Amino acid sequence: MAFKFSDKSYFSIDHTATGTLVNISAYVTEVSGLPGGRNLVEVTALGDPGAKFIPGLQNNRISLSGIYDNATTNNPETILGVQRQGTAAISIHYAPEGSGTGTGYDAEVWVAEYQVVSRVGNAVEWSASLQVEGTVTRVAG
Repeated sequence: MAFKFSDKSYFSIDHTATGTLVNISAYVTEVSGLPGGRNLVEVTALGDPGAKFIPGLQNNRISLSGIYDNATTNNPETILGVQRQGTAAISIHYAPEGSGTGTGYDAEVWVAEYQVVSRVGNAVEWSASLQVEGTVTRVAG
């Protein structure tokens, strides 16, 4: 088995100022929700011995969290904070094994939520929730 360590994981997101994907991996501590699930629509009829389903729509939400840093122009605060008020979906790319390696995932997303969290005795952190528009595409990392 080829287990992978997360030190190579890569996450990039479209930046309003540049219009291109920007690597924010240095600020991210967790990515979850990819590739995500899909709705299953029940079509069980009277007399069926068990439940039956047909595939429905994908409805994916991606969760991100990380360490807050606004010292550069390409950080979560300047990207997610601005895109939270965006009027168009933006692109993301996630490669759990690292950029250019293994399987990755592409999607168009809306920034549904962005929060900055301060706790006594801890680093300032951030979290975000991204709503996928359409489907998640599996690609080469």
